[in-house]
Amino acid sequence: MRILLVEDDELLPTGLREAFAQAGYEMDHLCAAEPAEDALAHGLHDLAIVDLGLPGMDGMELVRRLRAAGNKLPVLILTARDALDDRVRGLNQGADDYLIKPFLLPELMARVQALIRRSQSAACSRITAGPLTLDMATHEASLRGAPLTLTGREWDLLLQLILAAPAVVAKRRLADGLSRWDKEITDNAVEIYVSRLRPKVEAEGLAIRTVRGIGYRIDF
Repeated sequence: MRILLVEDDELLPTGLREAFAQAGYEMDHLCAAEPAEDALAHGLHDLAIVDLGLPGMDGMELVRRLRAAGNKLPVLILTARDALDDRVRGLNQGADDYLIKPFLLPELMARVQALIRRSQSAACSRITAGPLTLDMATHEASLRGAPLTLTGREWDLLLQLILAAPAVVAKRRLADGLSRWDKEITDNAVEIYVSRLRPKVEAEGLAIRTVRGIGYRIDF
């Protein structure tokens, strides 16, 4: 797996390169958007981490150009801008995720892994995670080979947890992901869906853990 970091801070790449190497990723680093746009056009990378405050063309424009060119590479925006408008604009331009500086390295690694896993699953009709198999084409699920009966919301909830594993998924983030089913989804509603999903998977040795004050994670 190969990651491109587009960041004009010369100190940050040093620590990240070592962390990514330990996780089995190769990392390239560029300081500006223009050469990054050229590099990403070759299709050699599995994910891009893009800072917004770049010299010359900013990171937001880089993301916009990538998507306009039909490039579906997963993009994680990494920036010190914490205004809601900046986050919304970045996601609307086509970024897949957004992390605010300063950040904790384990959270960055978890988000990178989740984005790459999600990208790989998009190219494959099936996702297998431990004893669970989800068929993206038919929306069928099986657990240790036995069919698993899920409602639409339970399916979407399980998919979010699997794609993010082993990271914790915030309750609000789960609610946002379920909004395509119901625009009035609340955090309390997420708790209800989790309580309904749990007995369907935990009988087979899986666990949906509650991380108090944050959200949930699934353990295989």
